[in-house]
Amino acid sequence: MEVDHVATFLAIVRHGGFTRASEVLHVSQPAISRRIRLLETELGAPLFERGARGVLLTEAGRSFLPYAETLATVVQDGLASVSEVHGGRSGEVTLAFIGTLAGTDLTDRLREFRDASPEVRFRIRTAPSDVVSDLVRRGEATLGLRYAEDTHPDLVSTTIGHEELLPVAPAGHPLLSERDLAPERLARYPWITFPARPGEPRQPYADALETLLGRDALEVAEIVPIDSLTAQVRMVEAGFGLAVLPRSGVGTELSTGRLRVLDVPRARFAIPVVLVQRRAGFLSGAAQALRTLLLSS
Repeated sequence: MEVDHVATFLAIVRHGGFTRASEVLHVSQPAISRRIRLLETELGAPLFERGARGVLLTEAGRSFLPYAETLATVVQDGLASVSEVHGGRSGEVTLAFIGTLAGTDLTDRLREFRDASPEVRFRIRTAPSDVVSDLVRRGEATLGLRYAEDTHPDLVSTTIGHEELLPVAPAGHPLLSERDLAPERLARYPWITFPARPGEPRQPYADALETLLGRDALEVAEIVPIDSLTAQVRMVEAGFGLAVLPRSGVGTELSTGRLRVLDVPRARFAIPVVLVQRRAGFLSGAAQALRTLLLSS
């Protein structure tokens, strides 16, 4: 089985079609189609079908996908190990992480790693927690930083710290003058949070909000779904609702007084910040140095 054929199959899956895979791989579209035909012949089953919404995986394609991902990561690990033998601490390291963590001291540590390893091609990607895990599991990221442990058997999770979540309101909000706020009082105002998506992992913000309001009050409160953390901050600031937000994402707003923390003594929430890596994955010397730096925080 040709590695290029498997890589082409994965590119089509990840980028949504033959045309985009051709652009990403810098290979002509006829060559892309030929690779897939040869792979399908070898496997004895069609891998894709064209539908109204574009190219879709067949049942055989869905069955083959996890094995193709494993093969791609094994080959990538093999190339990295050979490069390590011949080149020492060099090569490429990709870190995927939750974007809000850029507001913590993580940025300083990443700059420290970059400056200490100029010969390493150091790349960063931001994504939601579940996508961070997927990128690491597929070998598209060497290491990942996400919220909460991932129990996938192909991954190892190590807690390196915690992200504090705060119930916040805009300056001048009437609740800021009150103390020891009860759930029933909090539920009289709109709450901004991430929308729930069927089939996707529950956001830690949703758990915090349910703890803050209680299940009964949550059912009667007005929930305003906004899928961007930056947009949530701006909407709270503009008075469209209250929210439970990470301290790292509202540091500037709190220091300038545009947002303030509500007095809810029981509202002390913290999400574990977890380092994820592939259980059987190869870590180059550079990747091990980055891992050590992250674990030392």
